[in-house]
Amino acid sequence: MDLRYFAWLRERIGTGHEKVETEATTVAELIEELKRRDEAYAFAFSDLTAIRAAVDQDLVELDAPITGAREVAFFPPMTGG
Repeated sequence: MDLRYFAWLRERIGTGHEKVETEATTVAELIEELKRRDEAYAFAFSDLTAIRAAVDQDLVELDAPITGAREVAFFPPMTGG
């Protein structure tokens, strides 16, 4: 699965893209798995109220399923203007 990180998430994790294999079945489970990797991920995902996610380019809630997904993207909340 491809993971993409945007804005300050990319800065905190140190990459904008990576490929992972996961047994997580939801976005939230994937985040917990990533947080256990190291301190950078734990810091990036420390405030889940400031995280938005998209699965295969569709905005989703953190409890959304990821089984069979090709891509999960993480980014801060968007603002309009």
